[in-house]
Amino acid sequence: MLRVVSFNVEYGKRIPEAIAALGQDPLRGADIVTLQEMHAAGVEAIARALGMNYVYYPASRPSSGQDFGNAVLSPWPIESSHKVLLPGVSHGTHQARAAVAASVRVGGRALTVYSVHLTSPWGMGGGGRGHQLDAVLADAESDPVILAGDLNSHGVGGRALARGYLWPTRHIGHSIGPFSYDHIFVRGLRPAEGTSAGVAKGGPRASDHWPVWALFVPEPAPSPGPPS
Repeated sequence: MLRVVSFNVEYGKRIPEAIAALGQDPLRGADIVTLQEMHAAGVEAIARALGMNYVYYPASRPSSGQDFGNAVLSPWPIESSHKVLLPGVSHGTHQARAAVAASVRVGGRALTVYSVHLTSPWGMGGGGRGHQLDAVLADAESDPVILAGDLNSHGVGGRALARGYLWPTRHIGHSIGPFSYDHIFVRGLRPAEGTSAGVAKGGPRASDHWPVWALFVPEPAPSPGPPS
């Protein structure tokens, strides 16, 4: 079973609590973790505590003075990574956003994983967030793909559905206040049977967001063809 977790950790302010939450069911033993609103030191601390490899890219530096970006973590090998610059800037703060892409080899098969954090509703209109998600979807060329993070929207997820993605977290309920903003999408993977996605509200309160999770059935790596 492939376990995927996404967590916006609110500027990385409560790293010990985030580590504790990620170490409890249903998040414990994740194969893929995507983090948002993180700084480099916080990502390193979480990865070290959980025994994971990681890649992190900052997107901007807000008034707090710490860098602000996304990360992908996994106990499996991370073979390559890159930053995907998202179009537009936030009104008022003029902050830019970027997604993190990583190629993670899980059980002999490479997965492309994106950690995404779209601009907030008061920083950019819905159309702007749609264009930002489109930039990530355009970058994802080969299956299987996992796209996870804080969309700051629910409806914008329809753009991923239109590109052939499955949306197992679509109906899991709110992940921040009354809003369902944190989601996981996949293409080229099959959701597990039974309860295969949810919001983890039982662990330590590490953020204004609750982490979300989903389970998938990993497909076997394709066998090599006959020699030519």
